[in-house]
Amino acid sequence: MRGRLLADGHAEARALVLSAPLSLWGGMDPATGLLVDARHPQRGAQLTGRVLVMTAVRGSSSASSVLAEAARAGRAPAAILLGEVDLILAVGAAVADELYGIRIPVIQLAPGDLAAIPDGSLVRVVGAEVAIL
Repeated sequence: MRGRLLADGHAEARALVLSAPLSLWGGMDPATGLLVDARHPQRGAQLTGRVLVMTAVRGSSSASSVLAEAARAGRAPAAILLGEVDLILAVGAAVADELYGIRIPVIQLAPGDLAAIPDGSLVRVVGAEVAIL
């Protein structure tokens, strides 16, 4: 699959397919990497080191700082695959790269490609290329 590159990088990790949109601001604890949004159906899921797959983001401009802080703490997702463009997450990935030298690829995929990624599958991201292994 080839998507739209929002933030460059590479990763290989297990997918965590979210069943509902998530805002990292108030939805992810950057110190633990846990999904902490009390209203999210996957509350308690570990985001650290996973390829986070989301059709949409419930946005806040502060999500970029949460992503960068999670990267600094070693608790960020390995990559983020989105169904819709979210430049706030791309900014967070750029900040993590600039300040901490940690690259978190952020890719927008076509809806059919995103839906083809099974939860728990091993996913490789290299630039805009995404492969299910």
